[in-house]
Amino acid sequence: MSKIPVVDLGASFESAAGFDACAAAIAQACRDTGFFGVVGHGVPPETIAGALAAARGFFSLPLDEKLRVARERPELNRAYITFGTETLARLAGNETPPDHKEVYTVGPDEYPEDDYHTCAAARPHWGPNRWPEAPGGFRPRVLAYWDAMQRLKLHLTHLFARVLDLPADYFPSRMRKSPDQLRLIHYPPYTQAWEPGQLRAGEHSDLGLLTIVYSDNNPIGGLEVRNREGGWVAAPDFDGFMVNLGDTMMRWCNDRWKSTPHRVVNPPPAAGGSAERISLAFFAIPDYDTVIECLPSCTDAEHPPLYPPVTMGEYRAARFARTANANANANANA
Repeated sequence: MSKIPVVDLGASFESAAGFDACAAAIAQACRDTGFFGVVGHGVPPETIAGALAAARGFFSLPLDEKLRVARERPELNRAYITFGTETLARLAGNETPPDHKEVYTVGPDEYPEDDYHTCAAARPHWGPNRWPEAPGGFRPRVLAYWDAMQRLKLHLTHLFARVLDLPADYFPSRMRKSPDQLRLIHYPPYTQAWEPGQLRAGEHSDLGLLTIVYSDNNPIGGLEVRNREGGWVAAPDFDGFMVNLGDTMMRWCNDRWKSTPHRVVNPPPAAGGSAERISLAFFAIPDYDTVIECLPSCTDAEHPPLYPPVTMGEYRAARFARTANANANANANA
């Protein structure tokens, strides 16, 4: 892998032949890299711009204001998560200094207060959003972007299903109550030398079905993807979304498709304040009671299932618990 491919989805909205061609291109990228860019996706530019403006406005607030909407418990990925709280390298079993970033996360904004959403099994996955009072227009801008990601997620899962010989609703039917996440991520410039081994986001693979990321197109200190030889390839600097598979999809596909390690690297010291970066990362997650097991089209006599069946909730809770640092409780309760 010398570069990450970019797929134009425009044709997939226009004809069956265009849909099949896009599905084939995406399948090739999923086999080769687990990463691909998309353009022609249909998300309005003003929706993206609104979400970026909301993120910049929130992260520019004083820390005490942001802490008013700090997440309520460390196992729940909602609301504000401050510096020093996450170490994503732990998802891969590695230990490094904390990631140099701050995060604001939302999940589904409305859901019923029934047993499914409030029982003990739901606790790590479901919880209310905590909306800040400022900046103005924050909530509607973020929710508009959320809705756009739901539509793009649905379209991508239909493309996946086509090349995996599955019914079109195979993945959507397992995501009817999905605890998806939208993370607004702020990577500020370093004000002092970083610690040995510290990155903006440590090397890791994602754990869900797929991730859709839009960044503010600042390539300084940006996303890198590990290739098969162990080297690192920078994500393309283009006006579109980066999409990558998560470990759940790799388990479903019996390693036929890849969930590739990636990281967000430190900017060169000479970059100074120009190295600030905002990313909008949407994580598509199956229902917590969905069983993840090898797809029929991804196994045969020569390729037996590599992973035992596991529910999404069991798998996600175990993986996410690794990333929380010792001071997470203090930050959550500030």
